[in-house]
Amino acid sequence: MESRRPLAIIGTMNTLSFSSASSTGPGRTVGDLLREWRQRRRMSQLLLASEADISTRHLSFVESGRSLPSREMVMHLAERLDVPLRARNALLVAAGYAPLFRERPLTDPQLAIAREAVEQVLKGHEPYPALAVDRHWNIVSTNGALAPLIASASPALLEAPVNALRLSLHPEGIASAIVNWHAWRAHLLARLQRQIDVSGDATLVALRDELAAYPAPPGAEPFDPADASGVEQIVVPLRIRTALGTLSFFSTTTVFGTPVDVTLSELAIEAFFPADAQTAQALHAASANR
Repeated sequence: MESRRPLAIIGTMNTLSFSSASSTGPGRTVGDLLREWRQRRRMSQLLLASEADISTRHLSFVESGRSLPSREMVMHLAERLDVPLRARNALLVAAGYAPLFRERPLTDPQLAIAREAVEQVLKGHEPYPALAVDRHWNIVSTNGALAPLIASASPALLEAPVNALRLSLHPEGIASAIVNWHAWRAHLLARLQRQIDVSGDATLVALRDELAAYPAPPGAEPFDPADASGVEQIVVPLRIRTALGTLSFFSTTTVFGTPVDVTLSELAIEAFFPADAQTAQALHAASANR
């Protein structure tokens, strides 16, 4: 399975190490957290109460701390608010209950079928590049086709944990090889902001601020949406200079559909597809010559 290890530091499904601690500080009540999630979802008390089929008065009492919700009510409200599994555990703990969702490392035998599924997707996507990332965009696995895209990166940025977004935009990463760096940067920052809006994750906020501060590499094409043509009218491509020539990709994201494990719920596969015939031909030719 060497084809799935283009980098020594990226193995086939490295063990993920997630902190089970919530991003919420000590002393936060379940009511505080529920109100925070409701506001993050831009829902009024009236709307959430209606969605949850409870009275506005009861919801107000829960948020103010005058009423302690049952375990079932915590989960019911969390479901209506589409709270991530990790944060649902934090809600339960704040309410005085045990966490419900396990957080296993990917090396856990019970996740073997999930690991195999990810490996099949990554391998099956060759000769096109694909990678699996955790909730903070740290790479946990790749296929063999990714190597040409990241060959120009500094070795320091290829030391574990490798962050896919930092690798893309950092001046010592592959930024100088990205032809449309401004457009790609805008795309990545917009995606990251949507994740922050959904999760409220402080680590992602810090990552966004870091990425936004990176300078543009010399020669990067200016970004003007009005100039979009071809594939750029429907998706933002990644156009990157490699030893195979300038390649152009668009990407898709795959997640597990019904996870009840925190680790699986936070795992995503980023698969890159050729955005033009030249890219497809170059990758197939390179694969045939390996």
